[in-house]
Amino acid sequence: MFAIMTVTGEDHTGIIAAVTTALAEQEINILDVSQTIMDNFFTMILRVEFDEQVHDITAIQESMAPVEKSQGLVIRIQAEALFTAVNEI
Repeated sequence: MFAIMTVTGEDHTGIIAAVTTALAEQEINILDVSQTIMDNFFTMILRVEFDEQVHDITAIQESMAPVEKSQGLVIRIQAEALFTAVNEI
């Protein structure tokens, strides 16, 4: 399954490392990534792929909660099909 993950928060060292490490630990593959910093505000969008038989969106979202808390971020994930449909309207 393909999904889109967004990561936002105040910029600081270690955000990318924390997010990508958590994804790697779950064997979630990052297919594409875009990130930017605007006035000390970090934003990152990742396109990820994972086995639906092993993970579901809800479980991945829950597994990212410790990263959100420790890094002071907001992390959201949604199915790529849903993300595409919502952004086409």
